[in-house]
Amino acid sequence: MKTKRTKRKLVAEINVVPYIDVTLVLLVVFMITAPLLMQGVKVDLPEANSAPMDAKDQEPFIVSIKADGSYWIDVKGENQVQSLEVIKGRVAKILRQTPKTPVLVWGDSKVDYGVVVNLMSELQAAGAPSVGLVTEPPAN
Repeated sequence: MKTKRTKRKLVAEINVVPYIDVTLVLLVVFMITAPLLMQGVKVDLPEANSAPMDAKDQEPFIVSIKADGSYWIDVKGENQVQSLEVIKGRVAKILRQTPKTPVLVWGDSKVDYGVVVNLMSELQAAGAPSVGLVTEPPAN
């Protein structure tokens, strides 16, 4: 007795059910973690890990903001309180003479964020292509 064997066709399909399961798990994970990442955390902005400036760079023009919101600049080796208009004029003059002079802001950690942003935008309006923030390295 001969038995007749039928040839089975190979199924060339990918079983996608495990991939759907993994996708759903990832979707749930992202749905849970996304709102947690969007919330702000209380941080002390002046402390940051950052690379120091090269010693080869030109001497920067530094504007300081104290906790009371007053602006200070270095005039001939002496720190003086100046108005924002005077500072803008001085920055524009310095950048006309030496365009690559870095402009930096030393802001007290207790200064309102809006005051720092306003100062930075005014300095950019005076001709500074970019304005840097000076920070302290974090205490370990």
